[in-house]
Amino acid sequence: MANTTTSPKGKDENRTNAPMEKAKDVASHVMDRTKDMASQVVDRTKEAASSVGEMVSNAASNVGKTAENLTSSAGSGIRNLGDTLAQKAPHEGMLGDASQAVAKTIKEGGRYIEEAGLSGMADDLTGLIKRNPVPAVLIGLGVGFLIGRALRS
Repeated sequence: MANTTTSPKGKDENRTNAPMEKAKDVASHVMDRTKDMASQVVDRTKEAASSVGEMVSNAASNVGKTAENLTSSAGSGIRNLGDTLAQKAPHEGMLGDASQAVAKTIKEGGRYIEEAGLSGMADDLTGLIKRNPVPAVLIGLGVGFLIGRALRS
């Protein structure tokens, strides 16, 4: 006699596979949401980095402009000091010649600083180092040695 009371295998397999399929669907959905969120985080991070980069660039530009303005002001002050010295120092004799030469040098230095600014002086220094590399290296070593000695004491 045939056993007709056995349950069909198809229904049992569907019952055991249903939670597994649901778990796979949930995991897939969670994975998709996680990818979307990670993409959004990356995009926002890129935007924030870009904003910070712009802010740093603007700050550096402002610092550069302020340094140029301060350098120009310092040059103007030095030039005015040279003018004052030229007016108040003696004009005759050996002391007069020396004081007028010093006043002229101070005025010319102030005018150079005022007109060239910080960037112009940096360009001139670069050119001087390129024309005289060996003395520049020796001066750098000497200054480094002196700074090292001063810090060691």
